[in-house]
Amino acid sequence: MIWFQISTAAAVVFVASALGAGPSIAADLGGNCCADLEERIAELEATTVRKGNRKVSLTISGWVAEQVTFWDDGVESNTYVHGVGSTLASHFKFNGEARFAPGWTAGYVLHVEANSAETTALDQDNDDGNPRVGLLQSYWFIRSDQLGKLSVGQLSQASDNTAILVDGSGSLVPANWVLFDGAGFILRNAGQRLTDFTGTRELTWGGSLALCQHIDAGIGADCNGVPLNAVRYDTPTFAGFSASASWGEDDFWDVAARYAGEFGGFKLAVAAAYSEQTEGANAFGGKDSGYVQVGAYLQHLPTGLFVYGAYGEEFNYNSANRIVSTDGLSSGPVPEGNHWYVKAGLRQRWTPLGHTVLYGEYGQHNDMYDGDLNDLANGFAVGTNLTSDSELERWGLGVVQEIDSAAMSIWLKYRNHSGEISGNSVTGTKISVDEAHFVGFGALINF
Repeated sequence: MIWFQISTAAAVVFVASALGAGPSIAADLGGNCCADLEERIAELEATTVRKGNRKVSLTISGWVAEQVTFWDDGVESNTYVHGVGSTLASHFKFNGEARFAPGWTAGYVLHVEANSAETTALDQDNDDGNPRVGLLQSYWFIRSDQLGKLSVGQLSQASDNTAILVDGSGSLVPANWVLFDGAGFILRNAGQRLTDFTGTRELTWGGSLALCQHIDAGIGADCNGVPLNAVRYDTPTFAGFSASASWGEDDFWDVAARYAGEFGGFKLAVAAAYSEQTEGANAFGGKDSGYVQVGAYLQHLPTGLFVYGAYGEEFNYNSANRIVSTDGLSSGPVPEGNHWYVKAGLRQRWTPLGHTVLYGEYGQHNDMYDGDLNDLANGFAVGTNLTSDSELERWGLGVVQEIDSAAMSIWLKYRNHSGEISGNSVTGTKISVDEAHFVGFGALINF
């Protein structure tokens, strides 16, 4: 984290040094080297990151996170270099605030992602993953020590990442319940790629077996996990408890509650949230739906043993909501899928470098299918509108080494995906999806 301030005395020293160096001046300020010194100081201050009006502070922070992944889908294999997934990707953040009355603060956040290669966009044919630089958050806030915090703008709403952020193991970035690893990879059955009825759209782990209907995104979990233009309120923390609520976009609203504390040698964090939205409430689209999520983390501090778990479930509130396949036909009501995830392991300081984290993970995504997958389970029978069931099962192992002196974490991990698609009693169709394997090595360094 870097703190920028500038004073008149520092500016004088800097300018004097620059003038003494002849034509090699640090900033292109215009004019000639013999201009009035006070004018040069004013110009220098105008080009320097500083207290914008001598009242509001400026803090810059962020991290860079990249990894190398070897993958094998049973037919093809390769190695890609890419990021860790949107909202966790490399980024920089500008924070500013100023105290304008006793116990009252005003401020802002500007959060920009620099995603070198979006991991959910990678597949067997694409190793670039749509690299981009984009705005993730931009909002202002007013905070009272006694009354809480009000935020307005593009922000992380109350239910965004609620169940994820309780994970205090140190392995949240390389391993959490969102399907970052392999989400965009194409499904295979008996070595053959699976496509929709038209043969034009290839089915994927995320888009076909782990689709969040709530926001129409194939991320598998945290099904309200995209920042929105909203108004958010956060209460102060009382005895470890806090709550949040937000509203915005097209009739979107949500609430969340959290607790964190330590007792009897244990560390406990619990959070739960509910969100509801109507069509068009999200940049991805969305439907009239609700989503509930809960997460919990428990660690025995003396031994470092920990367990983390999360559960999420979606609800379809409008019988007219239908999933539609690429062939353009309705293929049944929107499924009410659920997903759960558990991670357990050991966090211990065995070296002077920092803590080492060993973990194992397991998760399931049930009935989170899309319209094209429903067609598939029906044997590609056009317009039959029959229902189907689906399951994505994943498990993995990993190790994370923290390097405290560099504010850095390094990890090595393995993830296995398997799946099954079933039709109803009329069709009797059942298709097993070939396993996919992912081995990743990566690092994150904070600044």
